[in-house]
Parts: sequence; C-alpha cells; structure tokens
Amino acid sequence: MYYFIIALGFLLIFIITLLWRQTDSRYIELINKIPGPPTLPVVGNTYEMFGPPEYVWRMFQENNKRYYPIYRLWNAHIASVELLCPEDIEVLLTNNENLEKSRIYEFLQVWLGTGLLTSKDTKWHYRRKLITPAFHFGILKNFSKTMIERSELLIQNLELECNKAKTLIEPIIGEFTLRTICETAMGTKLEENDARSKEYMTSIYNMGQVILERIKRPWLFVECFYYFTQLRKQENALIKILHKFTTDVIENRKVQFKNVDILSASIREKGDEPKRRLALLDLLLHFRNQGASIQDEGIREEVDTFTFEGHDTTSSGIQFALLLLANNPHIQKRVAEEIRNVMGDSDRQFTYADVQNMHYLEMTIKESLRLFPSVPIIARKLTTDLRTASNYLIPKGTVVHVHIFTLHRNPVVFPNPEKFDPERFSPENSRGRHPFAYIPFSAGPRNCIGQRFAMLELKIAIASIIRNFRLIAVDKLSDIQPTMHLVLKNSTKLSIQFRKRTYTNSP
Repeated sequence: MYYFIIALGFLLIFIITLLWRQTDSRYIELINKIPGPPTLPVVGNTYEMFGPPEYVWRMFQENNKRYYPIYRLWNAHIASVELLCPEDIEVLLTNNENLEKSRIYEFLQVWLGTGLLTSKDTKWHYRRKLITPAFHFGILKNFSKTMIERSELLIQNLELECNKAKTLIEPIIGEFTLRTICETAMGTKLEENDARSKEYMTSIYNMGQVILERIKRPWLFVECFYYFTQLRKQENALIKILHKFTTDVIENRKVQFKNVDILSASIREKGDEPKRRLALLDLLLHFRNQGASIQDEGIREEVDTFTFEGHDTTSSGIQFALLLLANNPHIQKRVAEEIRNVMGDSDRQFTYADVQNMHYLEMTIKESLRLFPSVPIIARKLTTDLRTASNYLIPKGTVVHVHIFTLHRNPVVFPNPEKFDPERFSPENSRGRHPFAYIPFSAGPRNCIGQRFAMLELKIAIASIIRNFRLIAVDKLSDIQPTMHLVLKNSTKLSIQFRKRTYTNSP
C-alpha cells in the first residue's frame, strides 16, 4: 500500500507540475532568475531533501555558502527562496503585508491549532493583542521568583551528577524548562518525578521527526495521500499524548481559578499599589469569562503553543550555552567571577535585581544564541510580491526561508564567526551593527512575544549552575553536528562533566 501511494504521489506531482508550468510562466520565470543549485525535470531539488536530518542540514549549509546572499530551491512544483543576508531579511520581516507563516506551519496545526505561532491575519492580530499583557515587565518580575526556586531544584538534581564521567544534560534541562513554563505562565505545578513530563518531551521530539519526514516528501503535502501512511498513524498517537498533557494543565488551573473578576488587571489591590497582572493561562481564562472571542479550544491552542515553545526553545538555549562554557573555561571563569561580585560570599537566593546586574552573563548568552540560535530557520509565505534588497522580485505565493543560523555566522558582520566571544555584545562592539544581523528571537511584527521571558530564564538557570558547578567539556565543539528539527538540536545527546565549585579551584 505504501509503495502504491508513493507511485501515485509521484504521478500526481508530475501531472500537477506539467499543468502548472503551462499556466504560471511569470512565477516560474521570476523564481528561475534567482540563482540556485541545478534541478532535475519535474522533481526539481527534491532529491536533495532525502536522507537523515544531519544530511539535510549539511546540504542547506553548503548551499548557503555557495549561493550567498539568496538562492531558490524547487521541491517538485513548490518553490522556496532562501534568504541569508541582513538587508534582504529586513525587507521581508518588516513588511506588514507578508506576515503569513509558510505551509510547513500548517503541518503543526493538528497539534497547535491556530494559536499565536500558526495563526494569520485578523486572528493573529487579535490573539497577539490579547496575550501581550501576560509578558509585561511586572509579570516577568514575579516569574523570576518561581524561576529561581526551580533553579534551586535543578541544582539539587545536578549535585547528584557531580564526579560522574559525564552527564546527559537534555533530560535534566528539559525537565527544568517544562516545569518552569508550567509553574509560571500556566500556574500549574507538576508532580515531582511525573512520568507524564518525560512522555511529553519525548513526544515533542518525535512529532518534530514526523513533520520533517512529511516536509521532505511533496506527495505527502496532499492530505488524502498522507492519511493512509504510517506517519499519520504515528502523528495521531503523539497528538493524543501532547493534548492530554496540556488539557490536564488547563483543567488543573480551572479548578484553582476562583473569583477571576477580582484578579482583573483593571482593579487595584489597595491604595496606590500597582495593578495586579495575570499570567498567561489565568489571563486567557479571565478573557473567556469576560466574553472575549476565545473559547476552550482557543485556550488550548495557546497553551499547546506556549508549553512547547516556552520549554523546548529555552532548553536548547541553555544546553548549548553550557556546552560553550564547558569548552571555554576562561569565559566560564569570568561569568563565575561576575556572579561572585554581585552575590559576594553570601549563599542567599538570587533576586531579580541580582540577575539584572549580571551584564557579562547576558553578553555570554547573546553570543551563545548567535552561534546556536534555538530556532535556526523561520519561514513566511508571501501574500504579495516582494522586491529584495539584492534586487530580485520574489512572486506572491512563494515560501521564503530566513536562515538565522547562517545569518549569525556572517564573517563580514562577525569576524572569525566560529569563535565564542561574548565581547561582540558589549555596548561599544554592538554599536552600528545592522539591526537584522542578529535575530535569535526573529524580528519585526511577528517577533517572539516571549523573548524577555526566555532571556530571564536563561540567565537565572545558567547563573545558578555556574555559581554551584565547574563545567568540564566532554563533547568538543568540533564534534557538534546540528540537525534539522523544530528547534536546534545536535545529532547526538550533549554531555558535560559537573564538579562542585569552590572558588579556590575555579577554572
């Protein structure tokens, strides 16, 4: 059956491509004016997409170097244009008419619905306005207390790893970030050693694999073909797990969510004290009760979106930052010294103000996100023609990819780009840099709404770890092989060696 579907899919693609190429000559002409790798008849560059995720990643990186600053690919009759330079990327991301995500994001809708990540037009504008107050400065300051408490539990878990030859950090860090997003934005505390959280994290990874396999096979873009595949069966099983987890989170919070009107952001608690603000899930429940255009399904869409994005991207950011610090002990030492300068000899908890005073740590995290951005590629589908700074006209309907990973390693903007150097982000060295040369949280109207949340969590987690442990490299940077996925991951699990920090033996 599966091979019959493949054969039928190829036949359908062949027919569609022939018919389409006869009717849309302008589109084809404009796309083919853009340089790119050689194509095969009908299938285009589809053959380059086959192979394991590591191979596909390397293929993109090689093309990025060869065809900088812009090139095109044909996946059968579907064209994509790859943007690599800050000038072209600025034109796309600041264009208020081309805010629609690409069709790849539609494959996420069976899981995330049309939440803030995948929605478009009026719904996206409405949801963005609705959710923005949940990431207000005052809310983030309150979140910091929970993040600090969670980081102390993270330290307890890592103390069990001291003196081991190596520690796989993904499950430990992933557990930390998942619990943090649930306890902050969702107001729900997970039980310790809850098997559901591990199942949820595994299911997210497997869901990413399913989506990537579908993207590589253009015949599976057709729903009636995809419906009969093993991938679809696997997807259905994963969706049940993912939705069960977030539905439980919502139901748990509903039970606790009482007297919502008195928690309204419009009511002062007493006297001249500042307004009390609501975290994400509470805010959504409040708006639903007040008659806003969001019901239980819409609430689940946003909870699914933010639970996924709020833990997986942050987990990736923390892991790669720890890897870089382990491989650069002189930078690790400077971070440790800054933490000690801020905290003195005290063993008290961090405060929000303490973390804000760790400026070198922030530069270090920014440099880590330069080398290993959590979301290495983003995509748009053009709803109008777009003229790039490099003077190509990309026609309406084209999928456009922004390669953030490659953008951040531009040697013109970042000399010696493979070097880990936090000083790149000192105030003097950042001055005059193109505003779209560094976009770890995207940019423009559809930038990441949770970027301040993510930076705060990264700073608290990394500061806590460095305050308590010396990191010793197990995996070398030369061994790192990124792979295609929903967020940036290495082809193998990352390992680090942890040693209890005493300031007499600091690196």
